[in-house]
Amino acid sequence: MYSKLFVRSIFAATLATTFVLGSFTSADSQEKRIRWQLASGYPSSMIQLGTLGVALTKKLHRVSGGNIDIKFNEPGAVVPALQIFDAVSKGTVDVAWSSTGLYTGKDIAFAFFSAVPFGPETGEFLAWMYYGGGLDLWNELHHKYDVHALPCGVTPPEASGWFRKEIKTLDDLKGLKMRFFGLGARAMEKLGVSTQLIPGGEIMPALQFGTIDATEFAMPAVDLALGFHQVAKHYYFPGWHQPATLYALFIHKKNWDGLSDTQKAQFEMVCGDNIREGIAEGEALQFKAMEELKAKGVTFHQWGPEFIAAFRKAWEEVAEEEAAKSPMFKKALQSSRDFRTKYKVWYELGYMK
Repeated sequence: MYSKLFVRSIFAATLATTFVLGSFTSADSQEKRIRWQLASGYPSSMIQLGTLGVALTKKLHRVSGGNIDIKFNEPGAVVPALQIFDAVSKGTVDVAWSSTGLYTGKDIAFAFFSAVPFGPETGEFLAWMYYGGGLDLWNELHHKYDVHALPCGVTPPEASGWFRKEIKTLDDLKGLKMRFFGLGARAMEKLGVSTQLIPGGEIMPALQFGTIDATEFAMPAVDLALGFHQVAKHYYFPGWHQPATLYALFIHKKNWDGLSDTQKAQFEMVCGDNIREGIAEGEALQFKAMEELKAKGVTFHQWGPEFIAAFRKAWEEVAEEEAAKSPMFKKALQSSRDFRTKYKVWYELGYMK
């Protein structure tokens, strides 16, 4: 037989629990449900570049209990890939998955937040972004265009390019028409290469029909799937132009400001996990792809010292030229250089070479 006092205590505790749970339920039900359309710069089937975009939409749905529902749209379904940033800036697209380096027409500084020739590899890049001032500059640049961007993925070093013929001397580069990305394209132009930026899905036809003579695009696992080896058999390393590549989730600034603190945290944490996935998956995929490429008759090459020195010299010239044109590029370049100088003390002693 329970005492009256015990019964009263149980009743009071039950009421309190009901009140607390009711409060949480009420808060959850009042939180704005997000139903956004995502424009992607990469096809959903493209290894890492596209699949990481699909992954983040699924993760957001899971961590929010379905409260955040973002539909992934293939390139061109909502807006052409190279017009994504403008669409988010104007608010005609809610959110987008792409790379800042595709939108240098607005400011060459966008390229610096995607990949830097002879720049930091993944660990150092992220260290500068999150603890060296990079993210503050990233926000300053994007907010000018009413875009809030989240670093949301990263991929390993890229290959340096596919060529129909072996490149034996620097003169062999002169006159080549080549698809090339970002700041590395500026450097290649100084060596006599005519570069153009072509979306991933259009590169293979351009190679087949001779619109371009050579191309770089991504890592072995991605390049294998795109079939470049069917046209060009000489594959060059290392990817001096992209030691690490950062990808972004672009959100119209008004949309971002309208999210609750919980929802913002969910976006930030999912993007953080997407970076983790990009690192781990990217490193795990490449060797198998390289084995398959070798079996298909591809010859791997490493650039010799003469080439690396020429690429580096060309990049250093480009860096100074672009810093003179873009105040934001100059700020990012100086910030990165200052961080790298300090970081080098740790890198030289802490890592095996």
